[in-house]
Parts: sequence; C-alpha cells; structure tokens
Amino acid sequence: MRFTRRLVLAALSVTLPAVPAALAQSDPLPSWNDGSARRAILDFVARVTRDGQTGYLPPAERIAVFDNDGTLWAEQPVYFQVAFALDRVKALAPRHPAWRETQPFKGVIEGDREAVSAAGEKGMVQIVAAAHSGMTTAEFNGIVADWLKTARHPRFDRPYDSLVYQPMLELLGYLRTNGFKTFIVSGGGVEFLRVFAERAYGIPPEQVVGSSGVTRFETRPDGTPVLVKEDKVEFIDDGAGKPSGINRFIGRRPVLAFGNSDGERQMLEWTAAGDGPRFLGLVHHTDAEREYAYDRHSHVGRLDKALDEADRRGWAVVDMRRDWNAIFPRLPSGER
Repeated sequence: MRFTRRLVLAALSVTLPAVPAALAQSDPLPSWNDGSARRAILDFVARVTRDGQTGYLPPAERIAVFDNDGTLWAEQPVYFQVAFALDRVKALAPRHPAWRETQPFKGVIEGDREAVSAAGEKGMVQIVAAAHSGMTTAEFNGIVADWLKTARHPRFDRPYDSLVYQPMLELLGYLRTNGFKTFIVSGGGVEFLRVFAERAYGIPPEQVVGSSGVTRFETRPDGTPVLVKEDKVEFIDDGAGKPSGINRFIGRRPVLAFGNSDGERQMLEWTAAGDGPRFLGLVHHTDAEREYAYDRHSHVGRLDKALDEADRRGWAVVDMRRDWNAIFPRLPSGER
C-alpha cells in the first residue's frame, strides 16, 4: 500500500553545574559507535555548554527539535498513525454496516491493500476522518492509549511505542542533562503524539508540535465542557510548515535539529540559518537486518533532496547500520 507523505499528513491532521555535564559524563551515548556523527554531537554540546568560551549558549537558547516518524521511532511499512487509522476503521465497522459495500472502507475491512491504495487521496481522507473525528479529545486520547497497549508491529511483533530508537533516547537525555529543551516537531497528528511522548521520550505534551485538526468547544447536557474533534485540517506540520510551526508554537529558532527525510529539509535549513553554533542531523536508514534500509525511492520517509543537501552543507548523517550498536530498547523481562 503506497501513501505519499503529504497525503497522509494532510489527512492526519536545568541549571548547568560548574563542570559541564558534557565533559563529566564518561559514556553519555553508549549505543552510538565511535564515528564522525557521535564525535560531532559531543563536540557541539561541549562547545555550547562551556561558559565563557566562544560558542557558549545560555540554557534558554538551547532549543533542540526532532522529527518523530523515522527519527525517534520506526515508520515502516506505513506511518504508525496510518496503522492506527486502519485498525480504528475495522473496530468501528460494526456500527457502520454500509462500509462493507463502500470503498475505501470495504478494502480496509477486508484487508485489500490494493483497493485502499486505489481510493487515493480522497479515500485516505475518508479513512482518517472516520478514525480521528466525531469524538472528544479525551475520548480520542483514551482510544489511542488502548490501541498502543494491544497493537503489534507486523514485522517485529512488538508494541508500536516500544519501537523507539535507543540511541535517540540517549541523545535526548544527554541534551537535557546539558540544559537543552527538547521538542518534537512532527508531521504526525499532535494529539496522537501527545498520548505517548512523555512516557516514551520524556518530552511533555506542551513540547510537542504536530499537524492538527479543528476542535470545537461544546457544553454537554450535563454541563461538562468538552472539545470535539472535527474532520477539518487546521495545520500541517510538514515541509515548509515545520519552521512555521516552530515559530508559532516554540517562538525560538532551534540550535539543533534532527530529521530523517525530505519532510525535515526546511526545518534543518531554517535552523542552520541562525547565528552562532548549529547542529543539523539526519538519520539514514541503512540497516535492513535490524530495521529497514530505504532512502531516495521509499514511499514512506523518502530521503533524497535532504541527503544531497547534507552532503553539500556538511550536516551530520547518522548511518544506522554503522553508527548504532543497538536499534530498539530491550523489552522488560517477560514482555514481548
């Protein structure tokens, strides 16, 4: 089943110690092999946290932004939020008998990927609208949380939110130890991400920027005020929308930005255009054995123009197979 990134995203809508922690930590990135990417990260953090030295940045300016899909967790064979939407349509099918004779819902219910793909953009909008609207924000949060407890990735047979990248978890923690504020800036739906971001990444809901749909304030007959999700797109946080989203919701230009696809190219360009030290990074999926290998021709997470730009501009490119000695965290004993 082939979904273009734009189609899916349109539908989804510390105080430093006297000795900088960057110098004090003996092995802050244990899942990173020694190489140019790891050294570039360590050098950058050391540079901006040495008070009184050239390149020093006060903690308030240490803003780090990360894409989510393919950067902090896996994204193949389809974006995980798409997997949620497909499962949600199946769960809702008994309430909508007409769906069994109506595309694209018929294709989803029957597992006919060709039929769903043939429905194109209009079909995907219908699927996502059915899965993401017509409920309160609190109800949606509960549905997503329940899905994450039971849904399993088709290849790894693990919960989707366990397919976060261990090296990136270490990087997030290392940055926060050194006075950085870490944000997610993702094309995925902001409310979907906020359900698990704090638990999975240590990033609180107010530090998640994502695509969003329109919500409507409503007072229920019992007097309870609620926000109801409508099937209208409010903001798409992808491509050129990412710098706009950062400006709108964060209000400071980042000094560090990480992505994995062409959807993050403008975010990295805008970060690089600021004054002073900057770090720009791309995760390059090169490990077909432990995860996936894809870049220029992938239907999910395509990395083409941004890869060329990284080469021209000297951005750090993290080769997953070469630079990471672990991909996913180990599951707790007895869990699979």
